[in-house]
Order: sequence, then C-alpha cells, then structure tokens
Amino acid sequence: MDVKAAIKEIKQGKVSPLYLCYGTEKYQMKQFITLLQEQIVNPEQRDFALAHFDLAETPVEVVIEEAETPPFLAERKLIIAKDSAVFTTGRDNSKIEHKLETLLTYCANPAEYSVIVFMANSEKLDERKKIVKTMKSEGIVLSFLPLSGAELVQWVVREVEGRGCRIGTDAAEALIASAGVQLSALSVEVDKLCLYTGPGGKIEPSTVEQLVARSTEQNVFVMVENIANLKLDKALDIFYELLKQREEPIKIAALIARQFRIMLQVKDLARQSYSQQQIASQLSLHPYAVKIAGEQARKFEATALRGILSELAELDYRMKSGRVDKVLGLEIFLLKLGA
Repeated sequence: MDVKAAIKEIKQGKVSPLYLCYGTEKYQMKQFITLLQEQIVNPEQRDFALAHFDLAETPVEVVIEEAETPPFLAERKLIIAKDSAVFTTGRDNSKIEHKLETLLTYCANPAEYSVIVFMANSEKLDERKKIVKTMKSEGIVLSFLPLSGAELVQWVVREVEGRGCRIGTDAAEALIASAGVQLSALSVEVDKLCLYTGPGGKIEPSTVEQLVARSTEQNVFVMVENIANLKLDKALDIFYELLKQREEPIKIAALIARQFRIMLQVKDLARQSYSQQQIASQLSLHPYAVKIAGEQARKFEATALRGILSELAELDYRMKSGRVDKVLGLEIFLLKLGA
C-alpha cells in the first residue's frame, strides 16, 4: 500500500493497528503521523492516549506492554516508536537488547484499542529480517522517500492550493530553485508567499524572487542554470551579489565545481540507462537535483564538462597559491564560460 491509499483509508476510519513508516522524508512522515493522531486521539485525552518511545533507549517489549494495556479515559491510543535498527540494515549502536519474539507474537494478535507506528529513518528496510516480513504481512508498511522532480512541483502546487492560493509550474520551480528541496523549508516559504498574496491570489515567479532568500548553494545552483542557458548577465549578477554578501570566492568556485561534477556524473549514468531514481540513490542526491542537473548536462558535451572541471581545478590552485586575484580569476572564468 502506498501513502495516498493509507491516508484515504484513515480518513474513512479504517485504521490499522500496526504501521511501519520508513524513509528519509521526515516532513511527510510527520504529516502522516499528525493525521493519525487527529483521527485517533481526542485533544482533551492526549495525556492518556498518546505515547512516545525511542527504541534506541527503550526495549521493544516495553512498547508492546504499553500497547496491551487498555487506555485510560479513551477509546484508543496511539503509540509512536522511533526505530534504532530493528527493521533496517544499519548497525545498532545502542546497548538495548530487544526481544523481537514479543513483537512477533503481538503482530499476530494486536490489541484492538492500540495503534503502534514504528518509524525507521532509513532508505531501505532489511528484507531478510523476520520482523520486516511479519510487518508486511500483518501491518501496513509505508515508504517516505524524496519526491521526484515532477512530484515535488505538484506537492508545492497542492500546498499552495490547500492554503487558498494559486501557483503555476514556473513559479513552483522558481520556489524550489530558491528554497531548496526540503519539504519543511518549502512549507515555511509557501506560508509566507500565501500570506503575502492573500486568499485567492496567485504566486508569480517575480513574487518568489522578491520574497524568498536563496542560500549560497542555491545561488550557485541558479548561477550554473543561467550559464547553461547562456544568460551570462544574470549569472554575473548573482556572482556580484554573493561578493556583496562577503562570500569567499574559493567557496563559490568549489560549489560551481560541485554542480558541474554532478552534471558530468548524471550524464555518464544516464548514458548507462540508469533511471532518475537510481542516479539519485547512486549519487546520494535528491531526485529533483538530478532532474535539473540532467537538463543542464544536455547542453554540454561530456568532454566540455571535463574541461570545465579541469579549468576549475587549475583556478582553485592559482587562487589558493596567490597566483591570481580570487575575484578577478573567478570573474574571468565565468566570462570565458559564457562566451
């Protein structure tokens, strides 16, 4: 079952007694648990019907004991257990010993008045473990992995519409380019933009540019995008703005090199028929960053990208050794690149 289907069932009142949520997208996982809490726990009964555990500090049998204890002054209770390495391949550095047989026995006959949500902050589960197989057969296992490029844009559009405003694809992409790909950060910026435009208002790319501040990394990302699109004037504007913010030219050059290195890696892996998700996993990048890097890379030959990286390596050496003025050296590089 996917997350959308699980949410639909929960809203219809069909709540499973066991959930295993895994993945690196913490914001969406938190939203899912908030929805469960709203459906199960009466705000006035929160002290009696909501329990939190950390399996890095608490044995899993304590969680099961809590689940088997009838709720006090409430019909059902929600138990949230952060996972250490019970369900994953990661090494468990805690000194807690978990009696997994207790959990396996409980899975076969869970209490009707308790809902347990296990959280695993990992991209993958250990499919070899008996407890993972049991959770898949007896409970609901949900994956919360980073959204793909198109999904991320759609998420922004839905969040804006959910706040009573409107946004086009171009403005949504501009927001992602400025704020980055973390949903928590994007949500904050969406709140700000919707507050500015007002109910029923439409967020334009110009509004995003006016209100959303970019980090140095995002500025370099946009700078390289402008270079790839032969918009040298805009790329230089960003460069000069970074200098006004007292950013170190060597750091700017290193971030430019990183982006071109990603472009080359994405180009090489795409040539080997890797999918966007596979490339993202291979390079430990967000799928949206892979999508943009792929689009940028198509505007350069692989030999040209290698040449640019070689020039950046030489420029880095000359800047650090004092053989060239750092600002002038990077400025000349950008001018040559956009020529």
